[in-house]
Amino acid sequence: MPLTARPVILLAAALLLGGGVALGGFAIGTGFTESRLGDRYVTMKGLAERDVGADLALWPLRFTATGNDLANVQRKIDGDVAAVTEFLTASGLPAEAVERQRLEVTDIEANPYRPEGVRDRFIIAQTLLVRTTDVDKIVDLSRRVGELVSRGVILGEGVVPRYVFTRLNDVKPEMIAEATRNAREGAAQFAADSGSTVGSIRRASQGVFQILPRDDGMPFDESASVEKKIRIVSTIDYYLAD
Repeated sequence: MPLTARPVILLAAALLLGGGVALGGFAIGTGFTESRLGDRYVTMKGLAERDVGADLALWPLRFTATGNDLANVQRKIDGDVAAVTEFLTASGLPAEAVERQRLEVTDIEANPYRPEGVRDRFIIAQTLLVRTTDVDKIVDLSRRVGELVSRGVILGEGVVPRYVFTRLNDVKPEMIAEATRNAREGAAQFAADSGSTVGSIRRASQGVFQILPRDDGMPFDESASVEKKIRIVSTIDYYLAD
């Protein structure tokens, strides 16, 4: 290669290298700019609530009888079962809504740790489980359990109805959409206040659906309340753009 051509080649190589560095610097700089813009986002929480009513009632009615003659105790339990069943069905509940659960028989003398002074040897416990979609009927009957006392039936503690809402899956899609809309409206307001616009969703986290008593001040156990409130809170990140 002639000596006079070498400086020209070196100059051309230098120009190409410099241009590549310049172009590379532009691409890197643009990437950093887009990264910084992409990191601009706002986190919003969207709330959706809906009042619903229970569509299923579960009512365990438990009662016991005691005595020293097992046959007599069994007859007392059978009489209580008949009295409770008649009380329920006479009010319009179908017989198939009342299910007799497993009988529990306790022999006190079979217990080596039995307390002193116990007079009755046998204890028989029986539970009737009422399961019905006629929620209003159970509300009415639960207020009239005193009538069973007059028939000689003594119910155990905690025999209160449980009210269930079974159609949660039916309302989930609409409530998720509502929570998302509320979150986006909040993001739009934030963007307007900051001179930006709302972009696409960066990340979304769906909260847990909660079923609560409808009214504040009610017991936390929502199953004791016929009227309920469903709540969902979604957390969503939205990109912001100038």
